[in-house]
Amino acid sequence: MFSPTLSAPACPTPAENIAAALERITPLQGLPFEDRLWLAQHGEEVVAQPGDILFEEGQPADRMILILKGEIHVRRSRGGPMELFIGRTGQMTGLLPFSRMKASGGQGFAISPVWALLVHKDQFPAMLAAIPSMAQRVVSTLLDRVREVTRIEQQAEKLGALGKLAGNLAHELNNPASAAQRAAASLVMELRANRENRFKLVNLCLSEEQIRGVEAWEQKILARATRHDTRNPVEQIQLEEDLRTFLTNLHCDTAWEVAAQLAEQRTTVADLEELRNLLGPSEACISLQYFARYVRSSRSVDTLLNSTARIFDLISAVKAYSYMDRAPILEVDVPAGLDATVQMLQSRMNNVEVERHYDPNLPRISAYGSELNQVWTALIENALDALGESSHGGKLRLTCRLEGEMMLVEIWDTGPGIPPELQDRIFEPFFTTKAPGQGLGLGLDNAMRIVRKHRGHLSVRSDPGSTCFRVRLPLDQLQAY
Repeated sequence: MFSPTLSAPACPTPAENIAAALERITPLQGLPFEDRLWLAQHGEEVVAQPGDILFEEGQPADRMILILKGEIHVRRSRGGPMELFIGRTGQMTGLLPFSRMKASGGQGFAISPVWALLVHKDQFPAMLAAIPSMAQRVVSTLLDRVREVTRIEQQAEKLGALGKLAGNLAHELNNPASAAQRAAASLVMELRANRENRFKLVNLCLSEEQIRGVEAWEQKILARATRHDTRNPVEQIQLEEDLRTFLTNLHCDTAWEVAAQLAEQRTTVADLEELRNLLGPSEACISLQYFARYVRSSRSVDTLLNSTARIFDLISAVKAYSYMDRAPILEVDVPAGLDATVQMLQSRMNNVEVERHYDPNLPRISAYGSELNQVWTALIENALDALGESSHGGKLRLTCRLEGEMMLVEIWDTGPGIPPELQDRIFEPFFTTKAPGQGLGLGLDNAMRIVRKHRGHLSVRSDPGSTCFRVRLPLDQLQAY
């Protein structure tokens, strides 16, 4: 039932004029005038003004809409990849013969003055009998509609997967990038402090014997820090307090700063007394300030090296995952692809234990590397979604081995399993058990198509607490293509 705002015009248009206007409807182009006149005589002419609501979401669909003039927007309240559909002049839309459409997919409203012809579904049998070519025209329109919906849904699935990967990568890059930034800021502060302190250090005028003694003392402390520390936090706090007291008695103006660093290096009061025997109070304080800042600077440099190495590893994983700058078909290292995919999804594995069982010296296979990684992504994400239902995490096991002339990859998870009545449907396009807006049901369908493209086989076996997806891929290129 259409909204009352979509009503017949005050002055009905002659049927001949409507029939002439129907020539502008793309699927009806070339239709004889007599056939168009039949539609004009048996259809319902309606008009609407901008902003008028034409129909509501979920309302039963019972009419074919031929848009003679204007633009109609259909908006879904629950969102999704096709949140907005636009119908313009020249389109045939709404309920069509042979369509399984039951209800309106969203709220329809006019954007500009609308002039349309509606054909009620009760007229469909008579229309197909009176205009035999309408069957072919309607079927062509339905096929175009299905292709467009499928294209949009698949694009949305790809964009969703890309968004997840981008989010995971951003999460993984954030930690080392933040650590590198903090380390760089700390390093700058220490370098500035030692720059201000360099003249005091030069003015100490230490003897050759004192210099060798200080170097030996510093080397001893640095070597000690590499050994395992068995002290508990209480002992550590007490040590820092004792060091601060000793430095305060030396009139060291940065006792709190130096004491904390020396405590981390497991320096004791006895060590400070040993240095005090080599140097005077002022000389010892200046030397300890310089030494503490050197240690902090060294740690900042180590953090920078480790953080940038982690960032480099992530970038390498992205390049390996996407096969950037590589030929489409190449010799693929399947375990490496699995590991790259796991690394891309690392941020979702906080409570997940990952096990790897790869046979040694596995051969490479000829394949589309980036497409195979889409398969691993879909299957591993599916496993992580299942494991995410448990607050205690779970286990993800990756297996890769030879099975005859095939490469066998198994992806196991300890999730709740797939109900038996759904196991035969999970590879169907658009079938999903997730809540609306959380999945389009194309991930496993895409994985199946890619595996079949490689002349392989994808199957699933699932019981409560144990689900396994098996992928078999031929080793020989001639078998695969």
